[in-house]
Amino acid sequence: MDVLPLVALVAGSAAIAGAARRTPVPAPLLLVTAGLIAAYIPGVPDYTLDPHIVLPLLLPPLLYTAAVDSSYLDLRANIRPVALLSVGYVLFATVVVGYLAYLLVPDLPLTTALVLGAVVAPPDAVAATAIARKLGLPSRITTILQGESLVNDATAITAFKVALAAAVGEGASWGGGLAEFALASLGGVGIGLVLMVPLHWLRTHLREALLQNTLSLLIPFVAYAAAEQVGASGVLAVVVVALYLGHRSWQVDFATRLQEAAVWKMVAFVLESSVFALIGLQLPFVLKGLGEYGVGEALLYAVGVFVTVVVVRYIWVYPATFLPRKLFPRIKEREPDTDWRSPLIVGWAGMRGVVSLAIAFSIPLTMHDDRPFPGRNLVLFLTFTTVIGTLVVQGLTLPPLIRLLRIPGRDVRAETLAEAQAQSEASRAAEQRLDELLADRKNALPQPLAARLRAVLERRRNAVWERLGTVNEVTGESADDTYRRLSGEILEAERAVFVELRDRRSIDDEMMRTLLRRLDLEEASAYREDTP
Repeated sequence: MDVLPLVALVAGSAAIAGAARRTPVPAPLLLVTAGLIAAYIPGVPDYTLDPHIVLPLLLPPLLYTAAVDSSYLDLRANIRPVALLSVGYVLFATVVVGYLAYLLVPDLPLTTALVLGAVVAPPDAVAATAIARKLGLPSRITTILQGESLVNDATAITAFKVALAAAVGEGASWGGGLAEFALASLGGVGIGLVLMVPLHWLRTHLREALLQNTLSLLIPFVAYAAAEQVGASGVLAVVVVALYLGHRSWQVDFATRLQEAAVWKMVAFVLESSVFALIGLQLPFVLKGLGEYGVGEALLYAVGVFVTVVVVRYIWVYPATFLPRKLFPRIKEREPDTDWRSPLIVGWAGMRGVVSLAIAFSIPLTMHDDRPFPGRNLVLFLTFTTVIGTLVVQGLTLPPLIRLLRIPGRDVRAETLAEAQAQSEASRAAEQRLDELLADRKNALPQPLAARLRAVLERRRNAVWERLGTVNEVTGESADDTYRRLSGEILEAERAVFVELRDRRSIDDEMMRTLLRRLDLEEASAYREDTP
C-alpha cells in the first residue's frame, strides 16, 4: 500500500488549515478551493472518495469530538428547534428538493430524484461547527446549529436507504419506511444508552491515562459499529455516548483530561482539514461520470438544485421558528424572544459537506435487474455542486451578513464575570477545606508551604477578576496578562538552566524531561485557553 498520497493529503491539508488561521476566511473554504486547484495539477494522485472509508472511519470521530464538546444541558434546553431542524427539516427537504429536481431534470425518475433529495438534505456537522466557531455566533444559534448537525446525518442516511430501496427495485412502502426510520432512530439511541454507562465506568476505573485515551479513541468506532451491526443508526449511537461522556468528563482524572483534550484536538484538526480538501479533489471524478449530460446542461440543473436547497431551508426555518410561539404560549414564555435576524442566519448557515458526497458515492452502479442506476452520475454532479456552492457562496457571505445584521456575538464581559463569580465561590470552598485539613495534626505543614497553598488559591480567585480590571498604561495588559507573561519568562529561564545542565552531563535526559514536565504543568496552570 502506497502511503505517500495519504501523507501528502494530510500534510497539505494541515498546512492550508494552519495558514487559514491567519486570514479572515474560514479554513473549510480555503481547503475546498485548494482541493479544486490541486485536482488538476499534474502529478497529484487520484483521491477517490470511498464511502466505505468516510462513513465508518471518518464520520464517527468527527461526530464524537463535536458531541463531546457540546453542552448536553444547552441541547436539552433547545431540543425543540434542534429536533425540528435535524428531523423535520431533513425529511421536508428530502421530499421537496427531490420532487422539484424531478420536475427540473427531464427523464429523471422520481425515485432517483428522492435519492438526490436525501443526499443533499443534511447540513454538515464539520462545516457548521467550524464556521460557527470561527464567527463567534451567539451561543443559542451555535447550540442549535451544532445540535442539528449532530443528529441530521442519521435522519438523512435513513431517508436515503428508503429512497434507494425504491429506486433499485426492492420496493418500499410508507409503512416500511416508517418502520426502518423507527428502527434506525430508536435503535441508535438505545445502543448509545446501553453502551454509555459501561464505557464511562471503564474510563473512570482504568488507572493509566494512556489506556484511558486509547479507549477514548476506540469509543466512537465501537458505538458506530455496534449500532450498524443491528441495523440501527451508528450516528445516533455515537452522539448519545459522546454527550454522556462529555457531560461526566469531570469524573475522569486530570491527566486523562489533559491528554484527551490534546489528542482529540489534533485528531479533529487533521480529519476536518483532510475532509474538506477531499471534497475539492473529487471534481475530476464527478465530471468524468457525467456521460450523456453536457457540462452546460448539468450546470443549469446544478444552479436550480442549489437555489432550491437554499430556498427550501428558509421555507422551513421561518415557520418552525415563529409558528410554535404563536400556537403555544408556554413555548413563548419558556424560550427567549427572537426576531427575523436569527432564523435568517440559521437558514444561511446550512452548508453541506463530505457526508452528502459520501452518501452519493455509495449509490450502486446497477439496479436489481442489472440495468444501470438511472441518473447516478448526474446525482453525483449535483451533490458535488451543491456542496461546493453552499460552502463557497454561503460560507463566504455569512461573516459579512452577520456584520450587516449586527447580530450580537458572545458577551465576553458577562462570561468573564460569570467565570470570576464561579471561581470565587469555588475558592471559598477550597479555603474552607484547606482550613479543615490543616487543623488536623496529621496534615501538619511548615508555614511557608501552608502559605503557598493559600497563595495559590488567592491567585486563582483573583486572576479572573483582574481580567475585568484596569490595564497597564504602557503595555495595555491586564494584571493577569502581565502575571502570566512574567511567569512564562521565569519558567523559560529555569528551562534554559535544565538544558544547560543536561548538556554538561550534570543530569541525564530522563531527569531533564521530568523537570521540564513539572514546569510545563505549572505554565499550563497559569494560562487560560483563549482559542478553540
